[in-house]
Amino acid sequence: MSEDTHPSTHPPLPPTTEDDRVSWLRLLRSRRVGPSTFHRLMKEHGTAKAALAALPEVAKAAGVDKYEVCPDGVARAEMRAAQMAGARMVCIGDSLYPTELAQISDAPPILWTIGDTEILHRPLVAMVGARNASSLGQRMAKALAADLATKGFTVVSGMARGVDTAAHAATLETGTIAVLAGGVDVMYPAENARLAEDITKTGLRLSEQPMGMHPQARHFPRRNRIISGLCRATIVVEAAAKSGSLITARTALDQGREVLAVPGHPFDARASGCNMLLRDGAHLVRNAEDVIEAIGHISPHLDAVGTQAEIPLDPPAQPAPAQRSLRDTAALHQQILERLGPSPVAEDQLIRDLKAPAANVSPALTDLEIDGRIRRHAGGLLSLAVSKAG
Repeated sequence: MSEDTHPSTHPPLPPTTEDDRVSWLRLLRSRRVGPSTFHRLMKEHGTAKAALAALPEVAKAAGVDKYEVCPDGVARAEMRAAQMAGARMVCIGDSLYPTELAQISDAPPILWTIGDTEILHRPLVAMVGARNASSLGQRMAKALAADLATKGFTVVSGMARGVDTAAHAATLETGTIAVLAGGVDVMYPAENARLAEDITKTGLRLSEQPMGMHPQARHFPRRNRIISGLCRATIVVEAAAKSGSLITARTALDQGREVLAVPGHPFDARASGCNMLLRDGAHLVRNAEDVIEAIGHISPHLDAVGTQAEIPLDPPAQPAPAQRSLRDTAALHQQILERLGPSPVAEDQLIRDLKAPAANVSPALTDLEIDGRIRRHAGGLLSLAVSKAG
């Protein structure tokens, strides 16, 4: 029951009855079923109820004996907790489900939301950065977020300390979206409890995690793919060379989205990640106009039901060289990781295998080493970093 890629560009039909919603939740909360496995099972069996019936045999074929699906009572208890918290279930395929997010390979089958779900269909831009952001970084995040809001964009972030908090606080009046690593009813960090309440007055909190779930370290990279997946572009305001914000930026690239970064002083470690992104071709951001130039103008337009729809105006005639450079870098990272394994390989041999200039490969190797994805050994040898359990 290994995770695979999204099996189809067509999401399953959303549940229409209470029993259907319970079945969807039971399937998703069953052991070893993540978003990709959920989508595969739905494609193979047609409905969540049929997939639940087949799951024990599927697990047995994968070498898991005595497998039990999520009990009915557990799913119904989560739905009661959601009702008490004022949370709404939004399933993929539903008209409320965000279109951009539905396109990523591991789109969450279910989102719990609290607040204004209509905001999900506005033009969205992600803003992420350091938790220990400098005073200048926080001022930049506030000013940029507020300026983008006046130009029709809704800012999406993760409600963490630092840049996230600044971006949300600056756009409360127009509405902002907070994507949580834990349950949508769990305020983390606790100091942002008031901010979380304020967000839902004009904006939205959302999460794919079960109600009441306290965030754990492994939840944050999963949360980050939703932040970038919701948006046409991700802006990194301040980030160290090895940080969650850079994970979000690289996830955005994998999802085919734009990445933008605010430059920082070379001596400031909190800016090193942004400067690395800019070196590799990310769009440089000084103000909202730079963002609009990179991703295209939007114009508010009232559709037949009175909600705002997005209309791109005057898109660039062709991709800028910086955009191609950044995508080339991401592709090179992937090629390196595919060619490395646990057994060390000589760096010069790897370069020959890649058939790429050493001047391009060396910086990519440095990036991957900083990210902890590859290891250097004595004698110019390289290997894939062994993932730690959990």
